[in-house]
Amino acid sequence: MSDPTTIVEVRGVDVELGGRPILTDVNFKVQTGEFTGLIGSNGAGKTTLLRMMLGLIEPTRGDVVWPSDARVQRRVGYVPQKVVLDVDVPLRVRDFVALGDDGHRYGLHRRTRDTWRRVEEMLDAVEANELAERRIGGLSGGELQRVLMAHALVSRPELLLLDEPLANLDPGATEDIVALLARVRERQHVAILLSAHDINSLLGVMHRVIYIANAHVASGPTDEVVRPEVLSKLYGHHVDVVRVHGRVLVVTGDASSGPVAAHPDVVVE
Repeated sequence: MSDPTTIVEVRGVDVELGGRPILTDVNFKVQTGEFTGLIGSNGAGKTTLLRMMLGLIEPTRGDVVWPSDARVQRRVGYVPQKVVLDVDVPLRVRDFVALGDDGHRYGLHRRTRDTWRRVEEMLDAVEANELAERRIGGLSGGELQRVLMAHALVSRPELLLLDEPLANLDPGATEDIVALLARVRERQHVAILLSAHDINSLLGVMHRVIYIANAHVASGPTDEVVRPEVLSKLYGHHVDVVRVHGRVLVVTGDASSGPVAAHPDVVVE
């Protein structure tokens, strides 16, 4: 890659599923050490975009470009949107996190002292040391998010992808997780790409935004992207951006759809 600060670049990507365009001419870069928000309403294509970056979905056109000397699975940690765990599964948090380092290996093997040291370090990084001996199936939503992050970080990736980690958390837990991720980014020197439908919870920590709507993407510094002229072009009709008390309201209804009821904490369509 020509730019040494770029971890991954998405170039001119289209994705069609079942003959329907999900993403069209998507272009952006993820930079080392930055916190990037992937913002869009439910169904906008955020999960598809993340899965495509991971190589789980092939683009119809375009490329996802990684450095040629590295394997994606060792450069990227991934926290999926939905993780269903049996409450009775006899797996300790400590062992679950360790699977993030050696779960790709086949057969029986003894974990090294170095693996257990990294497990302890990552549990400490996400402030979850006290959960180490708990059963993974008995955790609360906020506790599970921390453990999933430790699991994704234990292989020391350059980039951490998180798919809607704030979706089912109450406002207090959301604030805690966002602040924790900001500390993880700084202390672990890892870039973060987090998808969410609400931009407001990320405003204080986000360096760049990838805003997805109408199968298209606008990306760049937040103040340059979240503007009426940029989002109106993205949506294909007039969009208002209102800033009140440090929060952002994006109103995407047009005149033909009648008045739009909006709440200052959400992106509204």
